[in-house]
Amino acid sequence: MTRSRSSAGRRRETADGRRARALRIVEGLAAAYPDATCALTHSSALELLVATILSAQCTDARVNIVTPDLFRKYRTAADYAKADPRTLEEEIHSTGFFRNKTKSIIGAGRVLVDRFDGRVPGTMDELLELPGVARKTANVVLGTWFKMAAGVVVDTHVHRIAGRLKLSRQPDPAKVERDLMSLLPPGAWIDFSHRIIHHGRKVCSARAPACDGCPIYRWCPSAGKV
Repeated sequence: MTRSRSSAGRRRETADGRRARALRIVEGLAAAYPDATCALTHSSALELLVATILSAQCTDARVNIVTPDLFRKYRTAADYAKADPRTLEEEIHSTGFFRNKTKSIIGAGRVLVDRFDGRVPGTMDELLELPGVARKTANVVLGTWFKMAAGVVVDTHVHRIAGRLKLSRQPDPAKVERDLMSLLPPGAWIDFSHRIIHHGRKVCSARAPACDGCPIYRWCPSAGKV
């Protein structure tokens, strides 16, 4: 199928042109996925924090299978702080990297109790003090729970698709985030990540992107080439 594309298909693109194209992509994603949101099931900032730690190198679907029992047992940061490591390892085993995740979750629980009265803090700097929390996890918690646009969540979907869209050519997620923050208005940062992640699952898969059914085909330099 032949479909027309905008300046995305040109060999060279100015910074202003890339920024204008990024805005068209934001608009296209908003029209296609108006209700996209975080796929991790949670009812509190603590639950979202733990679920996001568990989601590293694991699907959200698998995390959502594990967390209902976990959240019924561990209701507070203090519960995680005093958890038995071997027991917790068994409970989260199916999410992968369970030993490191257990250390992060128990460590985060202890820091929350010792420094933040058991509450998940609402700033980037404070969240980054927690074991197992880097910018991706902090951005998920801040954007989804606190509705605070401190940055752009860059998971595997966002990283891959940002590259395909030529919005960033960086291999490092932190640099991809900086590129996206420079191109997108802050008011779009939270929803952009949710929508790109949904788009990656539904249309722009790693191995076989469905370009013919893509709602942002017109603005993608990689359309029909992957």
